[in-house]
Amino acid sequence: MFVGIRSLPAQLSYSGMRNSCLIWSSDFHFRAADWPLVFYTLSVVRALCYLRRMPSIANLECSRCRKTVSARTPQTVCPDCSGSLYVRYDLGPSRGTVARDQIAQQASSSPWKGMWRYAPVLPDAKPVTLGEGWTPMLPSRRFPNVSLKEEGANPTATFKARGLALAVTMACHYGLKKLAVPSAGNAAGALAAYAAAAGIEAHIFMPKDVPFANYIEATVYGAHVHLVDGLISDCGRIVAERKEKEGWFDISTLKEPFRVEGKKTMGYELVEQLGWEYPDAVFYPTGGGVGLIGMWKAFQELEELGWVRPGKRPRMVAVQSSGCAPVVRAFEQGANVSQMWQNAATFAAGLRVPKPYGDSIMLEILRESGGVAVALPDDQILASLKDWARHEGIFLSPEGAAATAAYGHLLATGFLTPKDRVVLFNTGGGLKYTDVMAEALGLRRSAVEV
Repeated sequence: MFVGIRSLPAQLSYSGMRNSCLIWSSDFHFRAADWPLVFYTLSVVRALCYLRRMPSIANLECSRCRKTVSARTPQTVCPDCSGSLYVRYDLGPSRGTVARDQIAQQASSSPWKGMWRYAPVLPDAKPVTLGEGWTPMLPSRRFPNVSLKEEGANPTATFKARGLALAVTMACHYGLKKLAVPSAGNAAGALAAYAAAAGIEAHIFMPKDVPFANYIEATVYGAHVHLVDGLISDCGRIVAERKEKEGWFDISTLKEPFRVEGKKTMGYELVEQLGWEYPDAVFYPTGGGVGLIGMWKAFQELEELGWVRPGKRPRMVAVQSSGCAPVVRAFEQGANVSQMWQNAATFAAGLRVPKPYGDSIMLEILRESGGVAVALPDDQILASLKDWARHEGIFLSPEGAAATAAYGHLLATGFLTPKDRVVLFNTGGGLKYTDVMAEALGLRRSAVEV
């Protein structure tokens, strides 16, 4: 007869999430009817064993003043200077190439796939996952040293799935029930999806002219959706004004510590997919900039862990539209922070962020890496989108097309050479922008006689 999980000592013992999982062999026998329960029990234990690989959080550290804050309760920004908080771990047990090389081996048998292969550098919590991460690295058919990181392969078809998966995971860990976010579009759909998966409320505020797919998906997922006559900055103001009264936890960009943790997995992935080596440059379409910041954090951790081959970190390239380029302007002026961009307008909705909260961090990264910030007009971005669709078979998002256009621009200026090994990020699938693209291309459906 099967002995249940409460009487494990003779057969099976789980000795705590932060301790080891031990299995003893024994000469006991099960009836055929017991085997489903046996397999269920073993799957539970396997999941608990996998969680063992996740590190404990040492503390949260302010990106500005370096104050440390406990992670035992939910946190937003630094209580002293309002700087964004970084998660710091005890990475000691995961140092070295032996631990690194186990990632691929263990990923195939773990209960959670995708970005959760990097459990040794993610928070100790049960994931709320829809299969995000481990997206393709597609070699260009025309440019021998260019790879495109296809984030449109994520759930909800954008890179936002990574950050919101981690943020919702930790919201569940902390027992939060109501989350709110201002969004330029794609974060709205991602939060709505993961909140639905977790069974918690999502309150979303986004400009009324976001791509229609963003509004539809957030509504279908059951979120409370509010369209605002304004920009993402106006949406953020509304969340800030109402969150205390409504009991919402604000997961705005860089105003909680865990979206960065999800986005940093892009840095781990691109390095692993390149054979644990850095590329020469990384092009990143930059709105709020969490992905750029997260990848730089990943590079720091990779070096601390000894997982990346020694070499110079990649030059980071922040790409914006000339219709909304606060980071580019600040970079060119030598400023440490950006100024509000007036009358922001671009068909690349994700780049329409007139004053990113993490601007000072991004500017520091660009300069430290020897990188650059580039702004291109929408017509040049659209031309690159069409070019990559017709010659590479990839329907980029407008934001992703900003990155491909910037690559051509920096080749022409001599900042890069064709020999440089480069990764371009396509942050979302082009099919999420069908209404935007139809308008940009002047397309209409009409009956045709046959």
